[in-house]
Amino acid sequence: MRRLQQRLDYRFQDVGLLERALTHRSLGARNNERLEFLGDAILGFEVADNLYHLVSDANEGQLSRMRAHLVKRETLAGIARELELGDILRLGAGELRSGGQTRDSILADSVEAIIAAVYLDGGIDAARALVRRLLGGRLTDPTPETRRKDPKTRLQEHLQSIGRPLPRYDVVDVSGDQHEQTFRVTCAIGLVGDTQGEGASRRKAEQAAAHAMLEQLLRLEESVT
Repeated sequence: MRRLQQRLDYRFQDVGLLERALTHRSLGARNNERLEFLGDAILGFEVADNLYHLVSDANEGQLSRMRAHLVKRETLAGIARELELGDILRLGAGELRSGGQTRDSILADSVEAIIAAVYLDGGIDAARALVRRLLGGRLTDPTPETRRKDPKTRLQEHLQSIGRPLPRYDVVDVSGDQHEQTFRVTCAIGLVGDTQGEGASRRKAEQAAAHAMLEQLLRLEESVT
């Protein structure tokens, strides 16, 4: 417990809270499930607050994907392994025999429970500071792939963010031989003029039309501001 508190960079006034955070339900009724529930909420808020302030160029969809990546089971289980929680988790005999101390779900739940334990012991500022320490560089430099989305998805998310209906795509022309066709597609949103895109498949043409529509919308918004 002493070594874990050193790794957490937090010293508990009530070590019993930390012990409970490390106790799996397989060991009895006094376990970490309620702490896990509370810690999940604190973690989600702190991650969202930091992303909002640190990643100013991301839209709602991108922020949501970054948050999901940071709070997902695999990320939290990785943090648990860095803290070496598996060595001190309190599990029932059955869970121990089945390797519960290495299972992602159990490890991730224990991290959330510890966050809640710190909150109950030291308050919200202490818990939020712990979240920032645990996530470290993951929080200040979110995974780049969480930003990558194709133009159709980005257009859909943009329209949803401004309360507009989804775009409509129509094939207006198909030319060329069967094995080497070119599709031309229009994209309409009823807000500005339609755009067109061409490609070797309908999907590629739709992506090109969506990209053109996005650029048109962004130019329009820039001119208004």
